[in-house]
Amino acid sequence: MQFKDYYQVLGVARDATAEAIKKAYRQAARKFHPDVSKEPDAATRMSEVNEAYAALSDPERRAAYDTVGRGRRQGEAFTPPPDWDAGFEFSGAGADGRDAGEFSDFFAELFGRARPGARGRAGAGVEMRGQDHHAKIVLDLEDAWRGATRQVTLRSAQLDAQGRVSLQPRTLDVKIPAGVKPGQLIRLAGQGGAGHGGAPAGDLFLEVHFKPHPRFRIDGAHLVADLPVAPWEAALGAVVPVELPDGSTLKVRVPAGAQSGRQLSVRGKGLPGATPGDLELLVRVVLPSAFDPRARKLYEQMAAELNDFDARKVAAAEAARGE
Repeated sequence: MQFKDYYQVLGVARDATAEAIKKAYRQAARKFHPDVSKEPDAATRMSEVNEAYAALSDPERRAAYDTVGRGRRQGEAFTPPPDWDAGFEFSGAGADGRDAGEFSDFFAELFGRARPGARGRAGAGVEMRGQDHHAKIVLDLEDAWRGATRQVTLRSAQLDAQGRVSLQPRTLDVKIPAGVKPGQLIRLAGQGGAGHGGAPAGDLFLEVHFKPHPRFRIDGAHLVADLPVAPWEAALGAVVPVELPDGSTLKVRVPAGAQSGRQLSVRGKGLPGATPGDLELLVRVVLPSAFDPRARKLYEQMAAELNDFDARKVAAAEAARGE
């Protein structure tokens, strides 16, 4: 995917005011609108202009775009960094990418889940509940395992007196429920947009994502991890310790003859909850280094005494049996 410089498309500076962006859009529309333009690529250019204006005319999208696009150039290879949008507070309880499908893949990748909400204004004396807001937060697995209260800092986009976008932070104490899963929403009542005419404020919905963990992967409510075992543990069977995210240790039985890639399931030891997930362990046989003289001597002894063992044939036979 290539990076799109929306400021370059509209011909404005990166610190342009909202009014300057609107003026540049109107000028470009008069030049490239297919109904009036004589340019051979008018339709394509008009689509690019519409996309740039959709991104830059909304303060929330513009603030997010400015953050991820800092230092980028038009046309360069681009992949958004992981969780680049975490902590941005968007209007709307559930971002649905209202017009993301109308534009390029680049636009959809950035804004497919971060649309601006309706910005209607309540008249004098009219009661209107505040708008719900939405933000993505990234947690440690340990917080979901145990439950925790964490300070979360969000950034919301606002226009300053000069019509330029600025990010305003706010910090909230958020209770993380034990067993919260990826994609789950934590609702903070009354923490969304302010109400009008005495109506209550909207709610804030925090969409949960997780930081990469050095040992565990999350699959819904299940935890998946590699289980390193020594060759004799895999061959003869053993009971081995597995450290869980809370630091406690679980004893897991490895059956005799376990091969690398075999999955061992421990029921109910995944993420906690009304229906706890499972712990899925993938056996990984770890060989002692042949640079260790003791191990090398044993390898040489096995090579001599088991010279009729053909690993390729055994593996092919196991594959044929579907093991």
